[in-house]
Amino acid sequence: MSHPARAIVSREALGEDFRGWQMEDVMVRSPKARELLVQMVACGICQTDIAAGSAPTGVHGSFYPRILGHEGSGYVLQVGEDVTIAQPGDPVLCSYNFCDDCQLCKDGCPSHCVNFFTANSGTRNGADVFKSAHSGTEDTFISGAFFGQSAFASTTIVSEHSVVNVKGLITGRDELQLLAPLGCAIQTGTGTVTSTIEAKSDDIICIQGLGAVGLAAVMGAKIQGCRRIIGIDRVRSRFQIAKRLGVTDIVDTANLDGKTLQQAVNEVSDGIGPSITVDTTGVGSLIDAGIAYTRPKGKYVQVGSPEAGHRINFDSFSWLFSGKQLLSVVEGQVRAREYIPQLIEWYRKGLLPIDQLCKTFAAIDFESALREMRSGATVKPILCW
Repeated sequence: MSHPARAIVSREALGEDFRGWQMEDVMVRSPKARELLVQMVACGICQTDIAAGSAPTGVHGSFYPRILGHEGSGYVLQVGEDVTIAQPGDPVLCSYNFCDDCQLCKDGCPSHCVNFFTANSGTRNGADVFKSAHSGTEDTFISGAFFGQSAFASTTIVSEHSVVNVKGLITGRDELQLLAPLGCAIQTGTGTVTSTIEAKSDDIICIQGLGAVGLAAVMGAKIQGCRRIIGIDRVRSRFQIAKRLGVTDIVDTANLDGKTLQQAVNEVSDGIGPSITVDTTGVGSLIDAGIAYTRPKGKYVQVGSPEAGHRINFDSFSWLFSGKQLLSVVEGQVRAREYIPQLIEWYRKGLLPIDQLCKTFAAIDFESALREMRSGATVKPILCW
């Protein structure tokens, strides 16, 4: 049995004029074993969606046509065989997918699943999930299962591994909309700081990039009580919200007053650099700078997806004596079903005011959401069905 839906279909790489993505009528099949059919309420737009939907075919594994979206929230309509996580009617948040079979998954670290890319890049033939609702349409089959969910659709198939049941944790549809980004951006930034590196009150933490992931890391640092929180960005519209959320010092890379970035950071970090640096940008020059200015015995953490082809180069002899640790973290290195309830609890206590960085848009207005995200006017747009 097929189910009608509306979806933002990426038929080709997203252009500067936002062509390539379009709202279409699609049909969704019924769930198979360990899958759920979910009526989506909302989905945040993440930079990963834009990156995956902007790259030419073959670059970073991109292919078309496909339906993206991986910060979904909604209500379960149907469940397939062997599903135990939820029942029809339950509210759910959606997060990343994983194989649950490799050694990393068995060891309790599914965010670094050996098969992470395969599990989250989407179906290659598309026939397993979506089909154009109009007969004779070119590329009848449309790829789904992006991050196990493809949440840029009003109704979609979701892998059981991607589902977090929030029955009893949320108060209604409006809250389900607002909390949609918990499954990726918020858990990535906050989880990196609170769970993976476990920042302490005596830490000076520097966060490179004040987008949704970076601001989530700021909130995590505030929760951990870090004595100084440095934010680095060049988009001035983000500075005020960053300070409200806990940033103590802003370094504007567009206005360094003749200083190097390292000099500007050292001035606000005891003269020897931060004890923790978290990069959420993936910009090669910032990665190199961040590794350089992290203090001896400090931790440099890569969270943002690096630019294609970037290589990290540093003197290994100097590194040996510096005692610096270089870490890479995906999805905050957290298990979503365990960590998202904690995020909701912090939200309830006012410690995670994500409403300050989110703005809702009707799904049909996705181009407006993309424009505001690109300009910096909105940090985290949420598309609502």
